[in-house]
Order: sequence, then structure tokens, then C-alpha cells
Amino acid sequence: MEFTIPREVRKLKQTAVSVPLVPLRDLRVYCCATPDRGRLFFRRTNRQTMSHSRAPHDRRNDIRNIAIIAHVDHGKTTLVDALLRQTRVHRKIEDMGERIMDSMDQERERGITIRAKNASVTYQDVKINIVDTPGHADFGGEVERTLRMVDGVLILVDAKEGPMPQTTFVLRKALALGHKAIVVINKIDRPDAVIDDVVNRTFDLFVHLNATDEQLDFPIVYTSAIKGLATLDVNKPGTDITPLLDTVLQKIPAPAVHAKAPLQILVLALAYDSYKGKMAVGKIQSGSIARRQQVVVVGKEGVQYPGRVSDLAVYSGLERTDIEQAEAGEIVAIAGLDQVNIGDTIADAEQPVALPRVTIDEPTVQMSFSVNNSPFAGREGKFLTSRHLRERLFKELETNVSLRVQETDSADRFLVAGRGELHLGVLIEQMRREGYELQVSQPEVILHRDGGKVTEPYEELTIQVPETYQGAVIEEVGKRRGEMRHMRLVHSDAGPSEMHLEYHIPTRGIMGLKNILLAKTRGTVIMHHVFKSYEAADEQDLLITPHGSLCAFEDGVSTAYALFMTQERGVMFIGPGVEVYRGMVVGENSRDEDLDVNVCKEKHLSNMRASGSDEALILTPPREMSLEFALEYIGQDELVEVTPQNLRIRKRLLNPEDRRKARKAGK
Repeated sequence: MEFTIPREVRKLKQTAVSVPLVPLRDLRVYCCATPDRGRLFFRRTNRQTMSHSRAPHDRRNDIRNIAIIAHVDHGKTTLVDALLRQTRVHRKIEDMGERIMDSMDQERERGITIRAKNASVTYQDVKINIVDTPGHADFGGEVERTLRMVDGVLILVDAKEGPMPQTTFVLRKALALGHKAIVVINKIDRPDAVIDDVVNRTFDLFVHLNATDEQLDFPIVYTSAIKGLATLDVNKPGTDITPLLDTVLQKIPAPAVHAKAPLQILVLALAYDSYKGKMAVGKIQSGSIARRQQVVVVGKEGVQYPGRVSDLAVYSGLERTDIEQAEAGEIVAIAGLDQVNIGDTIADAEQPVALPRVTIDEPTVQMSFSVNNSPFAGREGKFLTSRHLRERLFKELETNVSLRVQETDSADRFLVAGRGELHLGVLIEQMRREGYELQVSQPEVILHRDGGKVTEPYEELTIQVPETYQGAVIEEVGKRRGEMRHMRLVHSDAGPSEMHLEYHIPTRGIMGLKNILLAKTRGTVIMHHVFKSYEAADEQDLLITPHGSLCAFEDGVSTAYALFMTQERGVMFIGPGVEVYRGMVVGENSRDEDLDVNVCKEKHLSNMRASGSDEALILTPPREMSLEFALEYIGQDELVEVTPQNLRIRKRLLNPEDRRKARKAGK
């Protein structure tokens, strides 16, 4: 129910009303709880907003283009699975397993979406192009350009967690582009779901992000994606996913097209085909395109490259289907244009007019990638030289729009910048699996200098932790200059109460935080963070406790006897029978200083007994060495050696005497 009311609505909360009104930050919207959909809306007409609405265009009513956006692990890919299965896009859809759209090995192993994927379903003779987007903030660049390809979004919200930092990030981008949103409250079958509260918080988020009146009137669909159920009334269980599909057809506008205008396609993704080569993916904004058609690629600064379309495909189900011609409003993949890059415009050969290039937020974290020069270099990898490394990094720039690569004064070293440690970690892991050997440095934030003013990136950090460990978490985040913005206790009938904490914290403070909190909370902490803005840098050093490393003193093979004598010094990273070299980090010292240890020492023969007649040695299992742990652990004087089969932490200077001299020179 809507009312156009004057500004005096603010005085209503002092008058006698049957239910309390809740004022929101934007004074043009007021709401209160109601029995039907949870909210009753009072709105003041916003003529300025209405005047900026889209001009009328021709629309293709046989197509809908939507993106599914949400915070990580809220069920985007699982929902796409349900849509694909119930519309039978493939004859053997039931044999394709779970999370069909997660085609990369790392996506299935990590349980997250890394690259945006295209698919389509047909419902009531309408083709619905679906883009499954990443949920992690480090891959926000994928979401930003994907949103330019669609006309509406499904915003998924977990029925227990509610809107999270990444939800805010992607929704802000979608609303800024004028997209209409369908709110999907997922996992409604969770025993600890708080659906009414989540709906209210989602509406508050829309208002906080300055949504227009039209965008605020969003429909709500309640789903259990894992069961393939959807309903428009939370009190009436659904039987299938069709209520969601019906809502998409009714509420998501058909693509606006200029069918008779010259051809314009904004390239928003690149795909690779074994036979066709590079393929440019984008939505046809105007005109039409056909196979063997002559076109012009308009690149940066208006540079034009003539070309010819060798192959043309559209997304049909999970696959690309070759076609002869496509009209405006369709998402297509075009082959034959070798010069094309993300952000370019494929335009008519006679009237080439470029579309505005897509803008992506700048990276905030950088690290150095260098050629592996350790004593074990060249044992496992196929690509070892600086030429190999350079070619691979610059090739990644073609598809990874959030990445930046900069050459340095050394031919063997490159500065690589990304949106976060996970963003860069995925690239390192991919290169490792392809057969590359390299060394990477400690991640560091990118500072901006404008005259005499220095700014650094700040992020919104959300932490969920059992109430028992809240003190340890608050203490540690406080050391890292985290400013608490919100704290609430979440009671649950299904388990212990949890504390929900929200912080405003510099990116420097987040580096290495996850491992420390996991140790202090016995693995029960859940944390998420998303880039907020650049703010004035605090020159005060962060109060982060430095770590000390246990370094191998000599080359050799680790022995159980030596490790047994060393393990009381700290936490070991290796077990017995592991090849080590001098300067390799084999463990973390319990004290905040480096210590050279001999992990290759053997027990020699004595006049009392033979060298092999040792008593039973009980070794503590070594800490598992993952890439994420290694990147968070290393200090400024350490590197991570990455090879196809091993991950090692080493000192930059392998010789202990060289390290002592460097420390003295630094003092």
C-alpha cells in the first residue's frame, strides 16, 4: 500500500498509531511492520528521481537478461542448478552433479564462484539469459562488468545471515545502473531462519543505498534452492521453482533495443574456444550482427580495428549454439576479432560509434611475482624463465579486468596488483597447476599520494563468532585499528548464541587476521570483508605482533630425531623425510625472533647403543601448508616458493650471516 504524504510524516511517530513507525535514513521512506508482507510503505513522490527514468525504447519481449548476485555462500550457484534442472536444459542434467556452473577445478574445491558464467533457460516461450556471478568481494570486478550485460538482478539473501558486506557492494552497483531487483530470501528451511528480520534489514539496505521509488517496490520470493522450491508466501510451501520464473517474467523488464540503429556491442567478457580462438561476449545494444559481417572494434582512446565475424553463437542451456544472425537484446559470443578486449565496442563498419567503457574499481593489494631462484628451482616446473612469467601475467590481463601488472627495474620481477589476497591467490594457484615455478612476496596495500596527503584502503569487516570468544576477537581487531560500528547478539534455538560484529578497518589490519582469529576461536570464527573507500592513512604502525621463524641451518633431509628435538621451540611446518635447504622456513618460533635450527641432524652411534635403536619418538603433526596460510604468514624478509608440487616459505637472504648483516644495517 502506498501513500503520497507531505513532509509532516515525520511528526506521525509522535501521534497515536496502532503500530510503531520506524524512520529510516532517507526521510522520503517510512515503514512499519505489517502482518502480510512484513512492511507497509509510506512514500513521498520523488519527482527528481522520476524525471531521470529511462526513455521509452522498443523492447524484445521474448528475452530476459538477469544476473544472480549475493554474498558468498548464500546459494547463487545452487539456485541456478534448480533453474537448470527444472527447465531440463540438458538431457542428462541429473547426472551432472551439484553446482553445475562451477566449471573450474578451484571453484569446486573452494566452494565459491570465481568467474561469471552464462547460461539460459526457456520458460513459457521466453528465453531467460542467466549470469551466475562470484560472491566474494575479491572478484567484484567480475560482477561490475557483468551487471552491464543484464536488465535486472536476483539479489539472494540468506534467511539467517541477512544482508552481508558483499550484498551491499553488488547491490550498490546494480542500483546505480538503474536495474530492478527481485529479492530472493534463500534457505528458508533453516531451523534458525529469521525471515521477517531479514526482509526488514534488506529493505533498510535498499533505502540506505538511495534506491528509487520504483526500485524500492521490489518483489520478494522465498526459496529453498537446495530443494528446488520457491513460493511467494512464506506460510505456503512451494512445490517447484516456477514462482521465481513467473516473477522474473513479470518484474524484470525486457531488454530495451534500437533495432534499426547501427550495430553496437559492448564487450564485457572473453571466452576461448579450442577451434574458434578468442570469443568476445556481450549484449547487442542496437542493430544486428551476422556471420561473415564486416565490423569495427573500437578500442581505448578511439583506436579502430577492422575485422570480420567468423563465428557467432548464443547461449542455449549450458552450451554455446552457433547461429547465423542475432538481433538487439541478445547476449552473443563473437569469434574472429583478434584485437578485441574487454571494454571495447564492436560497431558497424560504416558508422562506428563507441559505447562508454566499463569502469572497474582499482585494486587495493599488490605483491611481487619473481622467477624462482631457490636451490630447488627447475625440479618440477615447465615454465621457469622471466619470459614465461611475463607472457602468462600479461595474458591474464586480457580476461582478469581487476588485475594490474607492472614491470620493475629487474627483468625477473613484476608487481601484480589485485582486489585482495584471495584474488591474487587464485591466480598463483592457477599458474602453479599450469606448470609455472615462481616466488611471491608478502601482500601489501596500495597507498595513494595526492600532494602531501596519503590515503589507504579501508574495508567493512563482518565477524560472526560464538559468544564465548568475543573478547579475544574484539581485542585482536582493536589492535589493528578496527573501529566497531555495530554489535548484536544473535540467539539461536539450533545452537549456541553468536555475536555479530561489524568493523571499519584499514586493509592493512585484515592481512593475517584470519589465521590468528581461527587459532584464538578454535576454528569457529566466520569473517567477511569488502572494500569501502580510500581514507587518510594513519602513520602509526599497526600493533601486530611480529612472528619469529625457525629456519633450516643446512641443506639435507629432515629427520624424526632432529624434529623431535626442535618441535618444543614452536610449531613445525614439515615432517620427517622432507628435503630442505639453508634459509628455508621449517616452522614458526614461539618467540618473536628468527632462530636457525638443524632439522637434518641424525643420532650417531654411541658405546651405549646402536644409532638405530631409538626410543619411540612422538612428533606433533606439522601445520598444513596451504597457499592462503603461507601468504598471510610471511613477513617482509620472506618469500613463498610456489612449484607444481610444493609450497615452501623461505628467507629472501638464505645465508644466516647475510641476514644478520642486513638486520644490523637496518638498525
